[in-house]
Formats: sequence, structure tokens, C-alpha cells
Amino acid sequence: MPVHLSAPASSDLQPIAGVRIGVTEAGIRKANRKDLTVVLLDEGCSVSGVFTSNRFCAAPVQICRNHLGSDRGVRALLINTGNANAGTGEDGLKKALHTCEQLAARLGITVEQILPFSTGVIMESLPDDRIIAGMDAAIADANPGHWLRAAEAIMTTDTVAKAYSASAMIGGKAVSVTGISKGAGMIRPNMATMLGFIATDACISQGLMKRLSTELAQGSFNRITVDGDTSTNDSLVVIATNKAANTPIDSLESEDGRALKALVLKVATQLAQAIVRDGEGATKFITVRVEQGKTSEECLKVAYAIAHSPLVKTAFFASDPNLGRILAAVGYAGIEDLDQTRIALFLDDVQVAIHGGRNPDYREEDGQRVMQQSEITVRVLLGRGDVSDTVWTCDLSHEYVTINADYRS
Repeated sequence: MPVHLSAPASSDLQPIAGVRIGVTEAGIRKANRKDLTVVLLDEGCSVSGVFTSNRFCAAPVQICRNHLGSDRGVRALLINTGNANAGTGEDGLKKALHTCEQLAARLGITVEQILPFSTGVIMESLPDDRIIAGMDAAIADANPGHWLRAAEAIMTTDTVAKAYSASAMIGGKAVSVTGISKGAGMIRPNMATMLGFIATDACISQGLMKRLSTELAQGSFNRITVDGDTSTNDSLVVIATNKAANTPIDSLESEDGRALKALVLKVATQLAQAIVRDGEGATKFITVRVEQGKTSEECLKVAYAIAHSPLVKTAFFASDPNLGRILAAVGYAGIEDLDQTRIALFLDDVQVAIHGGRNPDYREEDGQRVMQQSEITVRVLLGRGDVSDTVWTCDLSHEYVTINADYRS
């Protein structure tokens, strides 16, 4: 079961003016499940994306990068689950482009105005015939209120649909943000199997969109890990429909720019943390915060060393305060001039280590009390500076192995 995460209600998700969503059952991998989504955008929307750093990236990722670089203006997203269209070579590119061409013909737009996305099993040929056959039904289903349907349709091993909305007054106008994400395994976004789609009705310069999407990824999806594997298909797309009637934002440093970034980051963070809470087999949600570093880079090195360690993650699953494993991870994180005598370690309010050794006041029962919680904060103080950074992760359970052993069956 996911950690303190419940399915959203459709009524909690705000429609975004300029966005319509249609969903259908195309039978891409399994019958009787929603697996094909079209997102239709009004003309004039600003769109940007951030994609996986995995060099073996999927065909749709390659096409998205090309289409976003065409400056034609994105008018539709085409999303399928059940097949990742990764590790498929030239066949995968041809079939992904074919689906874009078919959707473009139906919508009366150019192929470059469509962004395709796929998630599911790797190294299987994309069933483009099923996707094309389902397009008309998906288009006919298009409705501004179908955010939850889309969140359900992009799931793979997820157990809960992930969607969130927020709103605020910006420049004297009401601005809304709604987003969906999917992912539960093969999660270590490094941009940033994870997909995220976030839309706002705010008016914002197209020239700011790339920076906005990159900074959102850095503050949210690039701060999570389930198993340390960077997927071939990771994608985050940010859409601004420019319908809110606020004065167009042309700087993220302005008062309105800061307010918009904070609002969208709130949604992105909720969606990113939902992926960790629904991590395959997860029983605990763990915040790893590294403080007193010289740079954010070295703080993240330490945080990810802890968050990726199978020994640390299995200790959390067992509620076993075998906390020397955390100190060992700090030591091999890659900080060459680290002074272990300055290191302190906390589990929530319990100080486990001081000056690089066991805190004389630490009691095993206090550590075990914290380890038995479903939400835990690990704090590491490096004693090197005043920079801090945070990563969110989960434990590693028997169920993770079961899910991944049975993934293709």
C-alpha cells in the first residue's frame, strides 16, 4: 500500500482553460483498461519539456526533443501506457512518427505540433495500429475535466493515480495549476519509468518556459529516488495556456514570476513525492536532508548515496536501527576531503552520531522508535559550510522484488 497517499477526487482537480483531455481503451497491452490519452491544447499555448538523461532514451523522447525545437507551437500530446517504445531502434521511431502523423491529420495540424509519450515494457515493438485505431474515441472523449481519467490511464505499476491542483492570486488574477504524474519503479529522474504533465492558465513568456520547466524538475522530480534506476522514458512537460488574463510574466525574478514558480513548484513537488509514496513495495517515506555542506552538489552526493543504498533501504524496511550503514554511505559518497570528526547524524529528533561517532546519549530503543514510523527524516550535518539540500526516497521491501520479477507477466 502507498505511504499516506490516497487517490485524488476528480472534483479536487481544477480544469485549465485551453486544455482538453480524452482517454480511451486501445488494448495496447491489456484489455479493458484505459491506456491511450490525448491532450488537446488551444492555439497560443506555451510548452516546454525536460527529458531523461539516459543515453538509451526512448523513441518518443527523441521525437519530443525534435518537435519542441521546431517552434511550430505544440497543439497536442499523445500518451500511451503498456509499451515504452524504448530499445526499438528505427522501427520505434517510424511507428511513433506514424502515430503523430495520424493524429495530426485528424486534428488538422502539423506533425511537429504533436508530442508523443510512451511508458511500459521496454524492447517491444509499439502496436501503432492499436493506438491509431483508438484515436477517434480518445478525441471524442476530450473534456477539460478529465484530469483524473488521464492520471489513471498513464499508470503502469502504480497503485494510486497521482494528480494535484493549486491556485493563487497572481497580478490580481486567479491562476490555476493542475498536474498528473506516473511512476513507481525505475525511478531516479536525472534530467528527470516517470511521466509528469503540468498545466497552468497563467500568461508567461514562451522564452521563460524552458527555464521554468528545468527549475521545476530540479526542485521536485530531480529530488526523488525509488531504486536509483534512471528510466529511458522520463519526461516532464509544462504547459502555460495564457488564459488567466494576468499581465504576462517575462521574468522569474519579478514578484509575479516568483509567485508563479512557487505555485507550480508546489504542484510538482506533490506529484514527485507521490511517486515515492507509491514506490514499488514501499512501506516508508523517507526524507534525507544533508546540511552544512559547501555546495548543493556535494549535499546531493551524500543524500543520494544514502537514498540509493540497498543496505540502508532494507534496514528501514526492517525497522532496524543499523545506522552505521548511513555513516558508511556518507563516507563513500565521493567527498575527498570529508572530515568525519565533524559529522552528526539525526533520525527525526534523535541524535545518533556526533563528531563522527556514536552519541553517548543515544539509546537503541529511541532509534527503533523512529524507524518504526511510516515517515522518517534523516539529517546529516557535514560541518563544512552553510548549504543544504534534500532528497525523498522510500524503503526497499520483499514486494519490490516480487513486482519487478512479475512485471512482464
